[in-house]
Order: sequence, then C-alpha cells, then structure tokens
Amino acid sequence: QVRLVESGGGLVQAGESLRLSCTTSGTTRSFNTMGWYRQAPGKQRELVATVTSGGTPNYSDSVKGRSTISRDNTQNTVFLQMNSLKPEDTGVYYCYALYQVLGAYWGQGTQVTVSS
Repeated sequence: QVRLVESGGGLVQAGESLRLSCTTSGTTRSFNTMGWYRQAPGKQRELVATVTSGGTPNYSDSVKGRSTISRDNTQNTVFLQMNSLKPEDTGVYYCYALYQVLGAYWGQGTQVTVSS
C-alpha cells in the first residue's frame, strides 16, 4: 500500500522560511509527478507546486519566486523550500504523488501557520 508522509510544517513568523518533506513507502517505482497542494481554512485545496520525474517544476503564481520544489527519484521523496513566508501561506499542506496509469496518492497533511 502506497503511503505518503509529510513533515516540516510548523508555526513561523512572516518573512521566515520552512522546508517541507514528503517521504513515501509501499512502492519502489518513481512517480510521474510529485508535488504539494494546500488548503486554507474555508477554501478549496489549491496547487502549490509540482515536479515531474524529469525535474520540470511548476509553481502557482502565489509562491513563484519564493519557493523551490525538488525531489529525489531514488528515494521517491519530494521537498518544498518556502522562503519569505506570508500569512496567506497559512494552511494544511498535502503531499501529492501521481502514477499516470495507477492514479494519485495523497498524504495526511502538515499544518503551516505564518503569523504576521
């Protein structure tokens, strides 16, 4: 059974940085795409960033220029370095992993809270 586990969330002040990590288990095959979504209170889940197995990133406009996504295909892990955090970055961050044939998997989420 494929399992995704996030870590690295927490409470920070505006302007500070966080590095989120997502480890996977239950599979040895590299995911086609891995990434991060987030959900703020009262809002829908939204894309933060994704990265393909070839290393091509995609960022939402809200984090572009402040965040860097990376992955380790040998370990099936994905990371999100977030800098210059803003209160509007607050939310639950979910790890996402996709096999184009088998479908998508989600982690349980890690809370990020940015105080002003």
